[in-house]
Amino acid sequence: MNEKIQVYETKMGKTIANLESEFGAIRAGRANPHVLDRITVDYYGTPSPIQQVANVSVPEPRIIQIQPWESKMIKAIEKEILCSDLGINPTNDGKSIRLVFPELTEERRKELVKDIKKKGEAAKVAIRNIRRDANEMLKKLGKSDDVSEDEIKDLQDKVQKVTDKYIKEVDGLVEVKSKEILTV
Repeated sequence: MNEKIQVYETKMGKTIANLESEFGAIRAGRANPHVLDRITVDYYGTPSPIQQVANVSVPEPRIIQIQPWESKMIKAIEKEILCSDLGINPTNDGKSIRLVFPELTEERRKELVKDIKKKGEAAKVAIRNIRRDANEMLKKLGKSDDVSEDEIKDLQDKVQKVTDKYIKEVDGLVEVKSKEILTV
């Protein structure tokens, strides 16, 4: 019986992992190579992540340096960064590309915190939807099989406890990321 609930718990875990990756892509005034994760470059006809065609490093707290393994890739990488939603103009010296992250203004920090809370709320909704699916499955199970109402009630309580645990985890992630953004 517990393995049926385990499927839904795994889905909730994936929701948390997705939220963490979304938070990783939010730039917080410090250079974080993960902001490049969603940007792909055409490499011999194959869309490839920047990290697969170049060495990405953080030489200073607010600078990301991208050194392509092939010098002809500089223009393509630069173009993709300009087309992305990063909002940073890359500079290149012929061998590498530098992304300089400006200090965030107070207004921009507040906007980012709103965005973080919105993403957190979306994750909570996803978790609650998974809970609803689990409870519907348990109701069907109670009608069809020879499972007692008490067992169904116990399983629903377990689903609720798992849901509460993941909702609390989302709240914690939102709080940590918000603090990170608001810290000057």
